[in-house]
Amino acid sequence: MSHILGEGEYRYEIVEDWANLPEGWEFKDVAAVAVDSKDRVFVFNRGEHPMMVFNSDGEFLYSWGEGQYPRAHGLHIDANDILYCTDDGGHFVRQCTTEGKVLMELGVPNQPTPYMSGLPFHRCTHTALSPNGDIYVSDGYGNARIHKFSPDGKLLFSWGEPGTSPGQFNIAHNIATDEEGWVYVADRENHRVQVFDDKGRYETQWANLHRPCGLFCCGGKKPTFIVGELGPAMAVNRNHPNIGPRLSIVDQKGELLARLGGEAGPGLELGKFVAPHGLAVDSKGDIYVGEVSYTEYPRLFPENTVPWRMRSLQKLKKLQS
Repeated sequence: MSHILGEGEYRYEIVEDWANLPEGWEFKDVAAVAVDSKDRVFVFNRGEHPMMVFNSDGEFLYSWGEGQYPRAHGLHIDANDILYCTDDGGHFVRQCTTEGKVLMELGVPNQPTPYMSGLPFHRCTHTALSPNGDIYVSDGYGNARIHKFSPDGKLLFSWGEPGTSPGQFNIAHNIATDEEGWVYVADRENHRVQVFDDKGRYETQWANLHRPCGLFCCGGKKPTFIVGELGPAMAVNRNHPNIGPRLSIVDQKGELLARLGGEAGPGLELGKFVAPHGLAVDSKGDIYVGEVSYTEYPRLFPENTVPWRMRSLQKLKKLQS
């Protein structure tokens, strides 16, 4: 029996057990997902095989990065199928081919800058590219900064500081850009997405979100965005209805268009999420949702044993309206 999320033009069917993993393999946490021009799906995870690659039918193709990525966190892919892999445990960003060859590295692996120093990096979280190829890096756990680099890796400038005011951050967790060059930052623990111009000047914010964690720009002149909301942060509100975890689809002004899941709290049942952390969309409009389930499940369900090979990746197939 199929399970449908959303309504109207935003209806999606959950594809059960989409990824066909090799025997004995597991993702652990799926921190991020990306889809290339051939609709191959790159799954950046915290298991023994950090990057697993699948075709659109979920058949495993190959893996890479073994032993090279201490803690996968963010993944971006550009129009030329070049990957930007952000590792918050290693404090670096690597620009890679789809086969895993490292083309450029930002940061010094395993050498974080001082906590809240504002210098790159201390547990960086994600990357995005400007229309001319400049690289934005959200430096969100041990800093409260956004860094802008030239395409060849030269630091141009940085902005942001700890706090709750415009231009300040409380875990800059994800970042995206659109065709006009606007920069969107998932300011997770401030429950908002902040919008900046390409000089780092604050423009506006979207505040109808609960712990925005994943962020994906669907492209085009009037883009829509998918936001993965992490949901309840404390035991006292973990079962509160209508605050997530969920996916929200919004327009360029942050106006809500649809919500997928989240009405009845977290869970492993079909139609629920545990911790939507990374998002990607393929050429057909299907959504891939990476979840850091192994990290969040014990906190959400402390009375339960963590299941083996727990679900941490979902495919939502777009349905015609």
